[in-house]
Amino acid sequence: MREFDYRRADDVSGAVALLDADPEARYLGGGTNLVDLMKTGVERPARLVDVRSLPLDRIEPADDGGLRIGATVTNSDLAAHPAVRERYPALTQAVLAGASGQLRNMATVGGNLLQRTRCGYFTDLTRPCNKREPGSGCSAVEGEHHNHAVLGASDHCVAVHPSDMGVALAAFDAVVSYETVDGPGRLPLADFYLPVGDTPHRETALPPGALVTGVTLPPAPVAARSRYRKVRERASYAFAIGSVAAALDVGDGVVREVRLAFGAVASRPWRARAAERVLTGAPATAEYFAAAADAELAAARPLPHNAYKVTLVRNLVVAVLSELAEEAAR
Repeated sequence: MREFDYRRADDVSGAVALLDADPEARYLGGGTNLVDLMKTGVERPARLVDVRSLPLDRIEPADDGGLRIGATVTNSDLAAHPAVRERYPALTQAVLAGASGQLRNMATVGGNLLQRTRCGYFTDLTRPCNKREPGSGCSAVEGEHHNHAVLGASDHCVAVHPSDMGVALAAFDAVVSYETVDGPGRLPLADFYLPVGDTPHRETALPPGALVTGVTLPPAPVAARSRYRKVRERASYAFAIGSVAAALDVGDGVVREVRLAFGAVASRPWRARAAERVLTGAPATAEYFAAAADAELAAARPLPHNAYKVTLVRNLVVAVLSELAEEAAR
């Protein structure tokens, strides 16, 4: 591991100033992803700016009735918060599905959104990876890719984003707040992650040196009836091979509002807007749930060994929405 300087930030402006003065520095929250990447040599920061003690660890009501979540809130505290459990249950379920209790106690909300891909070629310094070394090639396209992207990928990168939490946040139109030396800014999560294109190493739309300070969830009554379902290769904690965050409002057997997002199928949490359009105003039946999933997955371009994800996610959509519809009918 490369030797590095360590600084503990006293306030947000001080943290931003430290990173602005050193482009090779990195913010350190829980360290559950960054430190691992430093051990493998993928990340080699000259300085770590510890932001864990900044006053960004609160969950509180927003003025419009939504919820503000500080960037250093731990995943454990997020999942356990009464307002999250009651008003956005899919978010609690996603966080609890995401990692062991020990990791949730350390990992932060901001760090979760910014975690790097878990592609094996990304962490193998002996193999080409455009995300790690732009222009070197993507080893996964012709190599091991059974858990790689089927939506929104390119010939330059087929890795998926590993966050469970991000999938639920995408379904609920979360907005990310950040701070730079030029002042604060906000990015809807829909715009936060950049398309892969031919620059997979550029992962987010954050300005250089920006510090994520929090996430805001807008008020969403439909989110009170929501669910997160994750499929993984083993029963213990593992990254998803496919997941769905869904919320459903049904009246007289008709879908009045629906939210859908997929995980482990793209380089970012995938908001299923085509499926939502098909379902809004349609009967709340398994037939229409399947048709909506098909409409979204029509754009899928699987590789030889991950085509199963299309069927898997389709079945997840039907199962989760059917369960929510049955609850609404009780």
